[in-house]
Amino acid sequence: MQSPLQRPLPRERIEPRHTALLVVDMENDFVAAGAVMQTPGGLAIVPAINRLIAWARSRGVPVIFTHEMHRADQSDYGIELEYDPVHCLEGTAGVDLVAGLDVQPGDIHIVAKRRYDCFLATDLDLVLRCRRIENLVVCGVTTHQCVMSTVFTARHLDYRVLLAADACAGVSPDHHAAALLCMSDVFAYVTDTACLTSLWSQP
Repeated sequence: MQSPLQRPLPRERIEPRHTALLVVDMENDFVAAGAVMQTPGGLAIVPAINRLIAWARSRGVPVIFTHEMHRADQSDYGIELEYDPVHCLEGTAGVDLVAGLDVQPGDIHIVAKRRYDCFLATDLDLVLRCRRIENLVVCGVTTHQCVMSTVFTARHLDYRVLLAADACAGVSPDHHAAALLCMSDVFAYVTDTACLTSLWSQP
């Protein structure tokens, strides 16, 4: 019996003009060395994400970066502070994308994301639908929190999600693996950067 993690991509249904690359929360407070919520392995996935970015740009696929951020007075955290320390405050370097990430003018930024889910109370869905996007290539941090909650919503909104497992990181290998297993069932095609960058082999 084939493992859900090995589900083949429906390549005939995936076209560059209907595809976007979503880079989730690769911010200083989550990725930089010594950060308040540094994700182990977060810095190590930057090269893989950059390969996806270069591939996307070479094929006219929009590149979208998300930024979790919270009000300086901490009024929008809600119960999140029962689980996490204060992080990603507006106006601080913590919300900036980590050094080394290939960010260029013309990329799309989804800011003021107050929760893990990149769709919740943001204009991400509107941005995608205005571009007639059907397929989302997803990468970033953390696999079991912001990435997974975003993937779940994307699937419910009927986006086809292609998850680059080697371009994601979690707080532990176990959290990462558990999230991949859950998403691979019916929420995403779990794959890797090598497979994704082989799509549309001719730019």
